[in-house]
Amino acid sequence: MNPNKAAIIDMGTNTFHLLLVNLYEDRFETIFKEKIPVKIGQGGITHNTIHPEAQKRAFHTIRHFRNMIDGEGIINVFAFATSAVRNATNGPAFVEEIKDKFDIKVNVIDGDEEALMIYEGIRFSGSLNGQTSLMMDIGGGSVEFIIGTAQEAFWRKSFEIGGQRMLDLFHYHDPILTEETENLTFYLEEKLADLRYAIEQFKPTALVGASGTFDTLTDIYFQSLHQEKNKKQQVFELPVASFEIIAEKLLTLNKAERLKIPGMIPMRVDMIVVASCLIKYILQLVPVTALTCSNYALKEGAIARLIGKHSFAAAES
Repeated sequence: MNPNKAAIIDMGTNTFHLLLVNLYEDRFETIFKEKIPVKIGQGGITHNTIHPEAQKRAFHTIRHFRNMIDGEGIINVFAFATSAVRNATNGPAFVEEIKDKFDIKVNVIDGDEEALMIYEGIRFSGSLNGQTSLMMDIGGGSVEFIIGTAQEAFWRKSFEIGGQRMLDLFHYHDPILTEETENLTFYLEEKLADLRYAIEQFKPTALVGASGTFDTLTDIYFQSLHQEKNKKQQVFELPVASFEIIAEKLLTLNKAERLKIPGMIPMRVDMIVVASCLIKYILQLVPVTALTCSNYALKEGAIARLIGKHSFAAAES
């Protein structure tokens, strides 16, 4: 057993992530990582419940994760659940069952804590320079926005408008109809009033996207240039002009056609359409020429805390 090994489980609404790491004083080394499209929000998120089929997929995945963790002899396990679980009426029973079945204690974090951990992950990636940035993480259940610098987060908020929710509410036709994207924009206008006010107040001049959708968008961008992404790099630039071209494709192609886009992965093919609509909306509020895309998000924020990079200034803001 190695005491400086740790396992991080991020139980997102769309994707469950497992990250096994060696921890050092100022860095970490990945032993193994895996993401599985559990889609725990599917079939129940709009009714604030975890559907029995989704529970089955979740338990199957957690059993697999437990085996991987035990195979590495890891005893330090940090598991987090976010939007779908925290809003589900059967969430507490679900978490209790994971403890009983797999001896894994799941920490169900609120939106504010989720936003803070995402900020810490983004900062750990080196995505933040001297500018004030608007950071965003598009999850399946919620979307987190943070405004801040590498030194501190000035403002942060979680909105329950994630990809699975937007998909259930607006994306009925494939390709998505203009009317559906217009309805989605009205919805964002209504839901994101606090964000617009914060942008006016703090005037961010850079836009940083964390993980998930942004990873896939940069994969598509690099494939379009016939280039490979550097596996050791944590931060990528996506020119807004290139994003606009990709988004236009995503909004006009059907699912089968979207799957053929080089760089697309099946687990993102549905949600990336509404996520792109959200990014287009945000770009009107923070007009930048390039999106900074961070590979790091919540689970790396957890690692940053474990190796003592946790910012107390941010926690107190």
